[in-house]
Amino acid sequence: MKKEKFFFDANLLRYERIEESLKSKFVRFFSVISAVLTTALLLTIFLHKYLPSPQEKSLLSEIDVMEVEYQRLVDEMERMEKVLGNVQKRDSYTYRSLFGLDPIDNNVWRGGIGGHNEYENFEQYKKVGGTIIETQKRLRRLKHSLVIQSKSLDTIMNYAKKEEKFLASRPSIKPVRSDKLSKGVNFLSGFGYRIHPIFKVKKMHYGIDFTAPKGTAIQATGSGRVVKATRNAGFGNHIVIDHGFGYQTIYAHLSKINIRQGDQVVRGQLIGTVGSSGISTAPHCHYEVHVNGKPVNPISYCLDGLSVQEYKELVTLAGQVVQSLD
Repeated sequence: MKKEKFFFDANLLRYERIEESLKSKFVRFFSVISAVLTTALLLTIFLHKYLPSPQEKSLLSEIDVMEVEYQRLVDEMERMEKVLGNVQKRDSYTYRSLFGLDPIDNNVWRGGIGGHNEYENFEQYKKVGGTIIETQKRLRRLKHSLVIQSKSLDTIMNYAKKEEKFLASRPSIKPVRSDKLSKGVNFLSGFGYRIHPIFKVKKMHYGIDFTAPKGTAIQATGSGRVVKATRNAGFGNHIVIDHGFGYQTIYAHLSKINIRQGDQVVRGQLIGTVGSSGISTAPHCHYEVHVNGKPVNPISYCLDGLSVQEYKELVTLAGQVVQSLD
């Protein structure tokens, strides 16, 4: 039963019932609802802040793990940057210097960042946006440097392969082993004007005569392709090898040829034997080195097994004006 309210009217000397207006009822109802909602909101905030739900606890725990892992990744990225920096130094001052290549400019390593702002999507996050942007920038720089380093190593590898092929192809040993030479290397008819053994006049001698018993093995002085393996009146049985890089070698007066035109040979491979075919007065191997089509002194390409002093002595012997054998 609804409780009624009364008030005493002094003029009429009696109690009158209080009639509450609709507006008053609405205000009173709204005040009660507002108080309840405010209390509920404050209670909810308090509970969420100080008494998180199981789901929130799980999320907070995952965030803690992510923070630890993120810091670990940042530390690992710093170590990678240091390692890459050391590789870049070796790239510039060691690897490239070996092949005479210019070091990569520092501006190329750092790279440029242009165009639109690719990090604007993260700027809306006030608390973590800066951290995300800085990490993205570091990763971008690291990725850029790795790409440049990979291309640089490709260039160095190509030069290394080319240099390896050049070193294997360049004539660098004597065509006859020192222990097989007659009188060692004490008797050589070297590059320059020499007395012709038949015509008895000074004539340009474009090679070195290595004396050795007939049948002694003759070896290729560098890797290459046989472009000639034939016989003529002057050189007799002779071989011409093209080593690439502008180098060719000639081996003349052979008693036997062991390879054919077009064959690929490697340094030290048996290609023939010492003889005295053609215009020759004794068994020997006439050896020539041509660079870019011009004959040069072969003594500069007979470096196998010789100390500096021994090489100087060999140069002196090869430079003496004696009679050649062809």
